[in-house]
Amino acid sequence: MAYEELYKKLDMDIEKHNQLMEILGQVYQELFLSRKNRPEGMNYFDGVIAEIHGKRIEELFALKEQGRALVGTFCIFVPEEIVVAAKGACYGLCGGAQFSIPEAEAHLPRNICPLIKSAYGFKLQRTCPYTQLADVIYGETTCEAKKKTWELLSQLHRVHVMHIPHKKETLERELWRKEIERFKVEIEELAGNTISFENLKEGIETVNAKRNAMKRLYDLRCKDGVVSIAGLDALLVNQISFYDDPVRFAQQVNQLCDELEERIEKGISVFPEDVPKILVSGTPMAPPNWKLHSIIEQSGAAVVAEEACIGARYFRDNVDVSGCETVEDLIDALLERYLKIDCACFTPNDERVENVIKMCREKRVDGVVYYTLSFCHTYNVESKKVMDRLKEEGIPVLRIETDYSMEDVEQIRTRVEAFIETLR
Repeated sequence: MAYEELYKKLDMDIEKHNQLMEILGQVYQELFLSRKNRPEGMNYFDGVIAEIHGKRIEELFALKEQGRALVGTFCIFVPEEIVVAAKGACYGLCGGAQFSIPEAEAHLPRNICPLIKSAYGFKLQRTCPYTQLADVIYGETTCEAKKKTWELLSQLHRVHVMHIPHKKETLERELWRKEIERFKVEIEELAGNTISFENLKEGIETVNAKRNAMKRLYDLRCKDGVVSIAGLDALLVNQISFYDDPVRFAQQVNQLCDELEERIEKGISVFPEDVPKILVSGTPMAPPNWKLHSIIEQSGAAVVAEEACIGARYFRDNVDVSGCETVEDLIDALLERYLKIDCACFTPNDERVENVIKMCREKRVDGVVYYTLSFCHTYNVESKKVMDRLKEEGIPVLRIETDYSMEDVEQIRTRVEAFIETLR
């Protein structure tokens, strides 16, 4: 294997890793590469997946040898702008596959979120090069299972736990600001230098540009009656945003968007004109979790938006640097932006309900699929509040709770097909 020597340096279980990549390749071929009428701009993102544990890992390894900070994350609350400002790399960690869960369940309860078990299992297996490369893994306190898992993970890897306030009040806002400052100090220690005002502003502008490209894609997915790109492909782009170099990623997304604008102008749609349009709301879908989108679109509907952390919640808001003159001003700006995140960990969380309704109106969807991972209590409990409001607005909604296994695919397909039929 081309990267075997690199994997040895990262102390990986190469045989088990190769098994994982073989499974990933088969699934990707079936779900993505076999479909027709895909935008040519997706070729770049197909290449990223083909080399997801190859070229990008080489790039990150080169940064590591230069002494740059590498930070692995599981959550969009990480102020990635700080890592970019230090000329390091901030990236998502593997946590969307069933492959590593059985080993994790030797340490963790079966009845907790599969994302947590998957991510922890990849560290146990030593099959994720992103995890192995990370100087520090960023853990956050968005749920109880995560908080306790970070204690176990810290026995295997260096972990930085950042406390996320669960209420957006004055006292907790100050606590969150101190947590951002503490994170900045740790990144400066890893990088061996102090982050200047200019560097932090540049880091913010870099991440803002990435989010702007993703917003542009969001706007073009369904416009003027044309569904220019499949929801599964758009989900893939959103997932890759957490792995790729941010500058290069923004350039490639904008190139894809240029092509989508041409397709819209020519009326080239990937679905029939009368296709039911679906918004998926709920928990994040870490790669390679493509199950729900593939079922929905194989069943005759189009996913045109995601209200999730891997979706609009990530790119909806930028950091406003206007009027900032000091590093402290920029940290305040970061604080304001990150407290706009409407994660279900917050109470109260009425703004999330309003954002779901706003997205439904923007995208003119025919229905909503509310998706939750098994044992994700925050999103599971909050589903009632969201669904009640959707029903008040006359928007049909289907609730799906599942994990990463394929055992319930046909059961979900039956429910989704029946839901789509009612939309017709």
